[in-house]
Amino acid sequence: QVQLVESGGGLAQPGGSLRLSCAASKFTLDYYTIGWFRQAPGKEREGVSCISKIEGGTYYADSVKGRFTISRDDAKNTVYLQMNSLKPEDTGVYYCAGGIATAQGMCHWHYGVDYWGKGILVTVSS
Repeated sequence: QVQLVESGGGLAQPGGSLRLSCAASKFTLDYYTIGWFRQAPGKEREGVSCISKIEGGTYYADSVKGRFTISRDDAKNTVYLQMNSLKPEDTGVYYCAGGIATAQGMCHWHYGVDYWGKGILVTVSS
């Protein structure tokens, strides 16, 4: 069965960095839009960043623009989220998602998500 597995989470200090990875099995990322979503305690899940080959685009939530970078390595069937200048409000469970949508469609309106990872915790605290 299709699996998306997140790794790289953990504890970081404010201003620090983490890199999340989303590795796929039985699922070729090359053909899909892949997104990173996060859910903070008591809040709804939000799209953080998505990358699509449909229109060759990327999407970033306003709250992470200039700090986070999404990239993909199709040879490794993996998508990365480099998170720099972390803030306490970046704390949450981060989920990898895959499906057929534009980057903005998936991240902003949550369209086209067919697969979800189980999520990984990111905590930003001093």
